[in-house]
Amino acid sequence: MSAPNYNNFVLSGLVVICLALTHLFSGKLRFINIPRSRWLSAAGGVSSAYIFVHILPELSKHQAVLKEVGEGVIPFVEHHVYLIALVGLTVFYGLERIALITRLHRKQIGKGDATSLNVFWLHMVSFGFYNALIGYLLLHREKVGIVSLLVFSLAMATHFIVNDYGLREHHQHIYDRVGRWILAAAIIVGWVLGTRTQLDEAAIAVLFSFLAGGIVLNVLKEELPQERESRFWAFALGAAGYAALLLVI
Repeated sequence: MSAPNYNNFVLSGLVVICLALTHLFSGKLRFINIPRSRWLSAAGGVSSAYIFVHILPELSKHQAVLKEVGEGVIPFVEHHVYLIALVGLTVFYGLERIALITRLHRKQIGKGDATSLNVFWLHMVSFGFYNALIGYLLLHREKVGIVSLLVFSLAMATHFIVNDYGLREHHQHIYDRVGRWILAAAIIVGWVLGTRTQLDEAAIAVLFSFLAGGIVLNVLKEELPQERESRFWAFALGAAGYAALLLVI
């Protein structure tokens, strides 16, 4: 995998700033405060389209990369990107369950509908790592062209908007005071690391696979509209429109 050129470096720097700002200001968008509004449903459709049209096919390419590595220290993992993606999905599913159970328990004992401080920090560390991976992969992906970068960035921006919605529901005011700043900083840190380090293709494949599993789970838990709050046509339009864009380019 070649090093990113200057144009991609500059553009990715602008993109990472925009993604960080998405975390900082998504709560200010008036339509985000409407439960499962048509805008949230459309954003879910965009991210879902990105998963099925781009991320899942890209996993197969990373599988081919790992097969070329040959026998290594952990050969079983090296040859199974889908297993690594499953690990990512399982980790973030566990995080979601912990948050839901904690909220329910605290609500039952009269401490409000929010997670505990320990769960908040667990989420911030986990999603901070998640965001750092996204920031790093802005410069180190299978396709590093300008169009591919913009497509990736648009999908991640809509993903962050809806992720913020879920995290704000779980953690309430502490997310706005502290959490959104941590996640905004994490993606910048990941990008900076990407400008300073160049991992080999096998390591990139492992990181991307873990991230892919996390993205799939976060789409399923948060971006697919809930039954009574959904805007199906907005979701379908977002999915169809973005899928068409991905197929055209």
